[in-house]
Amino acid sequence: MLGSAGPEGPALAKALVMAVVQPVIKYERRGRGGKTGPARGIVYGAHLEIEQLAAGHAGRCGAMIETMGSVAGASAAVGGAAGPGAAGVVARPRLFGRLGAQARVSVVSAPPGSGKTVLLRSWISAGGLEERAACVPAGRGDHDPQRFWLSVTGALRQTAPGSALVRPVTAAPDLDGWVITERLLADLAPLDDRVWLVVDDVHELDPDALRQLELLIMRAPAGLRFVLAARHDVRLGLHRLRLEGELAEIREPDLRFTVAEASELFAAAGVHLPDPAPLVARTEGWAAGLRLAALSLAGHPDPERLAAEFSGTERTVAEYLLAEVLDRQPEPVRRLLLRTSILDRVNGELAGLLTGDSGGERILQDLEAANAFTVALDPGRSWFRYHRLFADLLQLQLRRTEPDQVVALHERAAGWLAGHGYPVEAVRHAQAARDWGLAARVLADHWPGLYLDGQASTVHGLLARFPAEARVADAELAAVAAGDELADGSLEAAERYLALAERASVPEGRAGQAQLLLGIVRLLLARQREDPPAVAEQARRLQALAEAPEAARSGLGEELRALALISLGSIEHWVARFQEAERYLEQGIALARRIGRPYLEFTGLAHQAAIEWFRSFARAAERGPQAAELAERHGWTDDPAAAFASLAVANVLTWQGQLEEAEPWVQRAERTLRAEADPATGLSIRWARGVLELARGRDADALAVFQAADRLAGRLAEPSYMVPANRAFLVHALVRLGETERAEQALAALGDQDRERGTVRISLAALRLAQDDPHAAIAALAPVLDGSAPRAWPAWLAQAFLLEAIARDALGDPAAVASALERALDVAEPDGVLTMFVLHPAPGLLQRQARQRTAHAALIAEILDLLAGQAPVPPAGPRPPLEALSESELRVLRYLPTNLPVPQIAGELYVSVHTVKTHMKHLYAKLGTHTRAEAVDRARSLGLLAPSPLRGQATRPG
Repeated sequence: MLGSAGPEGPALAKALVMAVVQPVIKYERRGRGGKTGPARGIVYGAHLEIEQLAAGHAGRCGAMIETMGSVAGASAAVGGAAGPGAAGVVARPRLFGRLGAQARVSVVSAPPGSGKTVLLRSWISAGGLEERAACVPAGRGDHDPQRFWLSVTGALRQTAPGSALVRPVTAAPDLDGWVITERLLADLAPLDDRVWLVVDDVHELDPDALRQLELLIMRAPAGLRFVLAARHDVRLGLHRLRLEGELAEIREPDLRFTVAEASELFAAAGVHLPDPAPLVARTEGWAAGLRLAALSLAGHPDPERLAAEFSGTERTVAEYLLAEVLDRQPEPVRRLLLRTSILDRVNGELAGLLTGDSGGERILQDLEAANAFTVALDPGRSWFRYHRLFADLLQLQLRRTEPDQVVALHERAAGWLAGHGYPVEAVRHAQAARDWGLAARVLADHWPGLYLDGQASTVHGLLARFPAEARVADAELAAVAAGDELADGSLEAAERYLALAERASVPEGRAGQAQLLLGIVRLLLARQREDPPAVAEQARRLQALAEAPEAARSGLGEELRALALISLGSIEHWVARFQEAERYLEQGIALARRIGRPYLEFTGLAHQAAIEWFRSFARAAERGPQAAELAERHGWTDDPAAAFASLAVANVLTWQGQLEEAEPWVQRAERTLRAEADPATGLSIRWARGVLELARGRDADALAVFQAADRLAGRLAEPSYMVPANRAFLVHALVRLGETERAEQALAALGDQDRERGTVRISLAALRLAQDDPHAAIAALAPVLDGSAPRAWPAWLAQAFLLEAIARDALGDPAAVASALERALDVAEPDGVLTMFVLHPAPGLLQRQARQRTAHAALIAEILDLLAGQAPVPPAGPRPPLEALSESELRVLRYLPTNLPVPQIAGELYVSVHTVKTHMKHLYAKLGTHTRAEAVDRARSLGLLAPSPLRGQATRPG
């Protein structure tokens, strides 16, 4: 809520002064030989104003607003940043409307530094309510009800309506709050106009004053409205108003700054952050934290780096949280806060284990109720977490006060979490205690379940925290590392880890678990190699392991059966045995649903969608989005299976001629591409991209993609229908580019069996037509047309009939042309397949067919419209990026032309290696490239990078 004005609270006032005053005084002393100049007077003036503002020494609301404005002006003079708005306050109309609602009482309840006070003052200022709002701060430690009610009376008398109604009251020894309350009710009874009584820091009032305030609220005339601000809820009997709809509430989540509001705040402080979202997330939108961050970032030479490192241990933040929260707690509460700060979340039992005391749950609930930077995570208020910045401070204080206890606390937490079914947290705490043996056992015991839940990225993060020697010396950990490499690395690395796991000794009593891990990894490796015999063998073994005691103890027997069935279905799909694939997938999906494993269900649905593309466009268009939605919901959009879900939709749209609609689905599939792993998925994705570019008339781009896919074919254990299909379209791209000799060579490189496939024969026919040999084209098509040549997709038959019609036309046989063209339209009509008529354009034949007796006049009209509206072939040259690059991706891009390896780039950018790899993967997808060198060349051609110095020298004259 803050612009240049500070949040409420004297501790923050002190923190602000320390952050602003001291650097200026030092600057003045350096510049004036040790003497302070006029800036010191400005700063000390600001200090005084902030102290007064924080202590609540302001009478009416107008005076408080003026004070806030003077503080903003002083801050602007010191920091050189003018705040947005008249008083340097970030406007928050989304909250103003709730304060100005028709409710009799509005409550603003949030932790210190959340911007409550400044929200109220800026709302009054924005609404022009200075003459109708009476502002009363309940001072800290001020428990004199008489003093409070004298302030209320005085504030109401300063409002325009109250000045004529409220009688003055003079302090007297026998004057109590009940008397003043009754007198106010009598004075205000004739009130016709609207007046707001704004009470700040209501939580500071003593019980008598609270009961008197409740009396005033319940019996006040309709024109008197109340706005109450507090750090936590107080007993005022407001639940009755809530039931009657007379209570408006603004709580801590509502007060959190949005990214847009934070940007406005930083701009007011003269700070430019290209992306403030991470800092907003880190501070959880806490107003005081963002304001202190703005003060730290102003004038810093590298604000982005400082923002990335900003935490609760930053001096001004730590001082504020210490004074306002931690130092105000009794010793048992402080002990609980410090010792449980090592946890991401805590409950009463775990708190008792770490502190040795009872009553932890009650303390946590009290802290949450008091808005002491403690958040309940469940409706029953049994699990809690601390605000991120508060947790940073607590961990720092724990290291300072009990450094010898930190390791023991992590060990105790690891044991409890492992025993209560929280393996990920258990592994992290065991690693923090450097108990690598415990961490490895817990991870090995739970890796199958984590994998089957789609938590590959979580496993990757856990493995990265193990020493390298532990990953190769421990058989079970090596097996987990092999699975991790399959999910996020390379087949070669996975095979190396698998070999280590098979050779390493296994501790007594762990042999069964080790065999279970190896069985899963072997199946996954065979599946990614697309090796049908190996998949069948490993699936059989895994189903046998499902009966083993280890699987029974972990409750994974049914999960392993579902995994085996879906693996068998995926491999049958790859070799075009679609009926067998469908049978396995249906069984696996049904089992996954029954046992509640959405990740297994998702992988099965994705392969099922891919199969449907060959059988029914309508079902593919239904099942593809269904699997994609499941991936979106659970965060699996980077999983290779998500590629098949997206490709099912992309291929349908591409072949129906909806090229722009297909583009985003191809892009989604491309985001799953990996440098080395899963060549089968990579081949399918590149083929889909190539067909799309071919349909757009970008033949050179299509050829490059088909060639990249062709290179992946050599890494498959056994070729599938996709390998010759991709080579067939590669040939077609060469034909369209006029490279008939290279097309001949590409076909000659295929084996005899592949040359007999329908897709290859169709491409051979296209080549023969380009060579003006229609007889040879018809001969090439004959096995396709009579059904003897194997073809995976029935609709490809339409392409064969279309090419036959073109060949018959070249031979001057109109009757045969009409027959072949009509049969092509017969096959294309059910699924609306149009793109093949774009790949082999024959508008004259179609127009002639339309004039004759045809059952497909509407389809012909649609094809002709598509041909007429087809964009001209663009000139040779680069395409624009598929999507705009983000700032983070551009920063990584600028390092790609260097020889720096990824870890050094990560060090230069102050980010993790995983982050750099993620950005590189997205860069490759957006630029339509697959290697670092290709990405650099593409970026240079688009002007995103400077031209190569060598190229510049080569083109320089003379």
